[in-house]
Amino acid sequence: MPNYEGLTVEDAIQKGLVALKLTKAEVDVKILEEGKKGFLGIGKKEAVVSLTPISAPITEEPIKEVVAKAEIAVDDAMTETPKVLEKLSDSDAMTELALYLTNITKELNAPAMVRVERHDEHITFHLDSDKAGMLIGKHGRVLNALQYLAQVFIHRTADHKLSVIVNVGDYRERREATLTRLANNTADKVKRTGQSVFLEPMPAFERKQIHAILTAHEHVQTHSEGDEPFRYLVVEPRKVHG
Repeated sequence: MPNYEGLTVEDAIQKGLVALKLTKAEVDVKILEEGKKGFLGIGKKEAVVSLTPISAPITEEPIKEVVAKAEIAVDDAMTETPKVLEKLSDSDAMTELALYLTNITKELNAPAMVRVERHDEHITFHLDSDKAGMLIGKHGRVLNALQYLAQVFIHRTADHKLSVIVNVGDYRERREATLTRLANNTADKVKRTGQSVFLEPMPAFERKQIHAILTAHEHVQTHSEGDEPFRYLVVEPRKVHG
């Protein structure tokens, strides 16, 4: 992505937002140079930033439609003949899921190449697409819907219970840092106000991440409410048992 310059970091960001026709909430900002005022014009350096779009305008309704259509596709895949997709080996299940995700991205008009990366505790399916923003969606909602569908698919097809993560670019890594800040800020708010806070819907592994962070906070506790894929976390004052 191109870099943008300005007298200050904020000025550089605003120039980039105007050029990209996006809001600040729709980009990931990386500060390359803080900028210096200099002394009498000597040593002056402009601020430099890089802006990466992280979402595309998309409403909640298309996401629900994608989930509904893809869930039907899961059911169809389970019953198609002569190929039966159940109790597959880990390797075969991952191959079938990669094909399934490839087809979904085509339906979303954002075709992607799927790369599979296996870790000790989970398997990551990387979606490489020229339309990454469409696969992420506003606030990551489309990507989280894909995440939910992938987990449903793998649970229905694989002989073992595999944990999968669907990622686009480095969204999950950046999201992890965001969730850490969110968890700590929410804990502080609950402690300060004594009121519960209801977080946005997020996939199970993100809820677990926030829960793990907040177990270290003695003043709050968490629980989940709602139905997948719109299940959300509630952060509330920790109950004191007398």
